[in-house]
Amino acid sequence: MANSLEKPPIWFWIVSVIALIWNGMGVHGYISQAYKTKSFTDNYTVEQIEIMDSMPAWYTALFAIAVFSGVLGCLLLLLRKKVAKTILILSFLAAAVMMIYFLFIVDLKGVDFSQNKIFSYAVLLFALFLVWFSSHSAKKGWIS
Repeated sequence: MANSLEKPPIWFWIVSVIALIWNGMGVHGYISQAYKTKSFTDNYTVEQIEIMDSMPAWYTALFAIAVFSGVLGCLLLLLRKKVAKTILILSFLAAAVMMIYFLFIVDLKGVDFSQNKIFSYAVLLFALFLVWFSSHSAKKGWIS
């Protein structure tokens, strides 16, 4: 069956590797936040950490789902598996719900999270791009 696949262009591999690195950084961010590493706590004020600690458990679960499914989806892209699209949709949906809550619903108690808000939009755009990219790759026959 692998012989029926179209050969992807070099940019497919470049984008897929960059996407894997991006999502790998997301996993690092999740682990740093979950274990409150020194590198994580050094980047935030006490007030910001208190707000993040007060987030509901489902929010943290969505963070894990978003980043780990993102890594899995990118690995599946590199393995040229069509299921990558489904996994990347899951990653996008988890990130979208998480970011909507953070950007528009949660009470930040006046604490400045402007850097996080800007980054949140970038995360959503990249996750949406990966959904498009995996769909495009499937249509081109680069993954099956």
